[in-house]
Amino acid sequence: MSIFHSLNSSASALTAQRLRMDVISSNMANVDTTRGKLVDGEWQPYQRKSVSFQPKQGQFSNFLNVAMGTRDRGAIGNGVMVSKIQEDTETPFKQVFDPTHPDANADGYVEMPNVDPLRETIDMMSATRSYEANITVLNSNKAMLMKALEIGK
Repeated sequence: MSIFHSLNSSASALTAQRLRMDVISSNMANVDTTRGKLVDGEWQPYQRKSVSFQPKQGQFSNFLNVAMGTRDRGAIGNGVMVSKIQEDTETPFKQVFDPTHPDANADGYVEMPNVDPLRETIDMMSATRSYEANITVLNSNKAMLMKALEIGK
């Protein structure tokens, strides 16, 4: 296990949370976008995107086995990574009555994106808190390494 293992784990978490914040920002920016992509010759509204994470290496069982001494330390995971960015295809588009809108159907309804600003705000707060927590861990690790360097003086 490297002395920098915890720094690498925190750095990977910071990168993953930053991407999550970028995706949430994209969702918020497109909350009123009625022309997201062309499907079968018709414009579809923007679809909400979400980020899924997975461990870079190993799982909890690997950590447990290392702690119990049944596996070498090289088996410990090395942080987190984004496994995929997926579109929310299950949540239906919102129907808004606006017959003057250029994308209104024959009945006067416009399909709006399935983005809920309140949900996006809560997700952004969660991502921000996770980012801040990882910054705290990173700073604590840095302080411990600095103290370790002072031992040799």
